[in-house]
Amino acid sequence: MTGYVDGQRTMAEIETLRPGDTGYDEARQVWNAMVDRRPALIVRCRSTRDVVAAVALARNEGLEIGVRCGGHSVVGLSVPEGGLMIDLTPMGGVRVDPDRRRARVQGGALLGALDRATQAHGLATTAGNISHTGVGGLTLGGGMGWLARRYGLSCDNVESFEVVTATGDVVRASAEENPELFWGLRGGGGNFGVVTEFEFRLHPTGTQALSVELDFPAEDAFRALSRWRDLAVSAPRQATYAASVGGGVATLGFVWVGDPAAGREHTRALEALGSPAQRRVADLTYVELQTRDDTPQGHAQRRYWKGHYFSDLPDAAIERLATHDPTVFAGIQAYGGAITDVPDEATAFSHRATAFEYVGATRWTDPAEDQARIAAARASAASLEPFADGVYVNTLGDDGAAGIERAYPPAKLARLTALKDAVDPDNVFHLNQNIRPSRPR
Repeated sequence: MTGYVDGQRTMAEIETLRPGDTGYDEARQVWNAMVDRRPALIVRCRSTRDVVAAVALARNEGLEIGVRCGGHSVVGLSVPEGGLMIDLTPMGGVRVDPDRRRARVQGGALLGALDRATQAHGLATTAGNISHTGVGGLTLGGGMGWLARRYGLSCDNVESFEVVTATGDVVRASAEENPELFWGLRGGGGNFGVVTEFEFRLHPTGTQALSVELDFPAEDAFRALSRWRDLAVSAPRQATYAASVGGGVATLGFVWVGDPAAGREHTRALEALGSPAQRRVADLTYVELQTRDDTPQGHAQRRYWKGHYFSDLPDAAIERLATHDPTVFAGIQAYGGAITDVPDEATAFSHRATAFEYVGATRWTDPAEDQARIAAARASAASLEPFADGVYVNTLGDDGAAGIERAYPPAKLARLTALKDAVDPDNVFHLNQNIRPSRPR
């Protein structure tokens, strides 16, 4: 693997924060308020050269490395206790070439920055559903979003990556250059280096979207969910079916990106669900859609979640969803469409035959509730595990090696391990959903 370094940068030239410095506590905060770790040093990187210098310093000083972008890992993997945090948030730029339909996105950019820049030209690429999520973490794990059924996952739309490796080299990975690394970065998480730039393909999506939500009381949830499942499997690719169960209410519907009139026509299909207690049909801009689930207060809330992939959703699983613990929000999103167009072996991302993704999530503010809240989420997910056949790596939390084995089938995990052996045999980048090298030094 050949690399390049664009000049050198000394640590004296880079903004750093230590305990007690102004801004230190804000910089170490992440989305989950349960995470309260204190890095020895936070390096606020503004360029690829800064990242190279930070990696070199950490290795020379024997400091554990965490990489911070959006900070949405539920277990706070970006915050190393007593280690060195590479803070990419100053690297938040997005450059759009509307003629070529390409976007170059720095490694610290958030989804909102990507959406705003591309939507100025009526373009978009698949991104998640919360605008303060980091582009990097989302994409490296796969990247599900409202456009995935139509245009593929976020990782399917990457043309190239710029990566700082464990040795401090700066390399490009694409289908033509370092192709095995390119394969692993599309779904293998942050195991293989620090991505400082992504190049994405963009699509002419327009700027309009439609959201349809129908609320059903708990006693009608099983019947409505069963019919919703059947509609989701055969839905057009413009529609991404989504459902939630929580607080005694099942909310069922879909999101449509594109011509709202066509989306409204599709709403007729939901008549099969029965008569809802409440019905909401909202015309939105795509940017509004991408920000509606934002939680500005999120850094003050404590969080826990568990996830599953289902290749189908049998009635027995729906019965358990319908009687889900009301304190745990159960979210279901339909896959299929363009996600399945990509051969499973083409990327590290796995389980492309998934029909539905489940996330059981809970959030609270009182630390005294920690054990009860976590236990409730675990129990709810455990009740559905007999029907699951995998998990999305981006929803893994404290699952350890067992979670990795659920996220990747054996042959793919072996290939990822071989790549780890080649590019990071010392497991320098291990604060992630870790692919361990076969012979860690």
